[in-house]
Amino acid sequence: MTHSKSEELFRRAQEIIPGGVNSPVRAYRSVGGNPPFIARGEGSHIFDADDNEYIDYVGSWGPLLLGHRHPEILSALEKALANGTSFGAPTGQEVELAAAICDAVPSIEMVRLVNSGTEATMSAIRVARGFTGRDLIVKFEGCYHGHVDSLLVKAGSGLATLGIADTQGVPKAFCDTTLALPYNSTDAVEQAFREHGQQIAAVIVEPVVGNMGCVPPQTGYLEALREITARHGALLIFDEVMTGFRVAFGGAQERFGIRPDLTTLGKVIGGGLPVGAYGGRRDIMSRVAPSGPIYQAGTLSGNPLAVAAGLAMLRHLKAHPEVYSQLEARAAKLCSSAPAGIAVNRVGSMFTFFFTDRPVTDYESAKRSDTGRFGRFFHAMLERGIYLAPSQFEAAFVSAAHTEEDIRKTVAEAQEAFNA
Repeated sequence: MTHSKSEELFRRAQEIIPGGVNSPVRAYRSVGGNPPFIARGEGSHIFDADDNEYIDYVGSWGPLLLGHRHPEILSALEKALANGTSFGAPTGQEVELAAAICDAVPSIEMVRLVNSGTEATMSAIRVARGFTGRDLIVKFEGCYHGHVDSLLVKAGSGLATLGIADTQGVPKAFCDTTLALPYNSTDAVEQAFREHGQQIAAVIVEPVVGNMGCVPPQTGYLEALREITARHGALLIFDEVMTGFRVAFGGAQERFGIRPDLTTLGKVIGGGLPVGAYGGRRDIMSRVAPSGPIYQAGTLSGNPLAVAAGLAMLRHLKAHPEVYSQLEARAAKLCSSAPAGIAVNRVGSMFTFFFTDRPVTDYESAKRSDTGRFGRFFHAMLERGIYLAPSQFEAAFVSAAHTEEDIRKTVAEAQEAFNA
């Protein structure tokens, strides 16, 4: 492959964009080299500025469950674009998308649309504090809930990739409102509530972690979080920005049979456009302005283009439930390619190859991975036309657009890369 055009674009980008990228996870700091600049996508494939072709397992970091340029989503966008791009006023399709979300996720009785997953989690935390009258939030090490000040404590994703333990610019007082506990440890949660139970407003968790790599909940863990929070009068928030409509139509809460008090969503519900949402019990969400005293607003919330794309996505998934069995089967086949000495975690169409010979169940075990070896594997795959996230600590995604031939080729290339 040649990368001359991407190299020139990256050179220019570094002069005017911090690090040359508009999100740190797009940089190749942890694996070495420079990122290819993507020009277009089609189905399960993307093409860079030098016209190199890749099978894409990033999928815009999760939203593209149906692949690039799905015809139903493109059609919905064309119709919406003909009417205008933004009004700052209510539209009919906002109501339809809200209804579709509530229909698919039974724990969500009311929902508010926002612009990103970060905005959704930030708002859900504010609602939890306003509803309970408490200040402390419990989160889990390695779980990333967007770049919200108080939730960047021991976060995964780009912070883990770049080796940033605690970001500058966040006052200590904000961090003091967050208790960061080991994921998958029920005992740690019980102890936190014994010591701070009357001060804890909510527990926020990725029910399947995607931001230290894919790490599933151990048996009984989510059930324990539900019981403990209910017992102490705290709220349980599922951050399903990544898992919502990804691991099941009703998200991880459908897959594992848990009903949280609040849920945050993003990615898939925008069909590839920027979007977020938070919702939950009616008595909680009724406290959000203008119905109640907890304020949250957004000029572009419910943007007509994002709403149209998201509605097309959700309608397609509801009409084609077979998508999920297809995703499950193809992801399972893909993950079978890992040799001995590689820990493979998968839930539905989310997966990670961890370069460690020990199980990965939390942030500490994820950090034992050999990141240097991962970097060599990453570049070996990239040169073979397989596009993965440039970080050991991110999940990869199979889309409905990935064909049997895509999977066969990826498995063959992965075996060569592992051998190399």
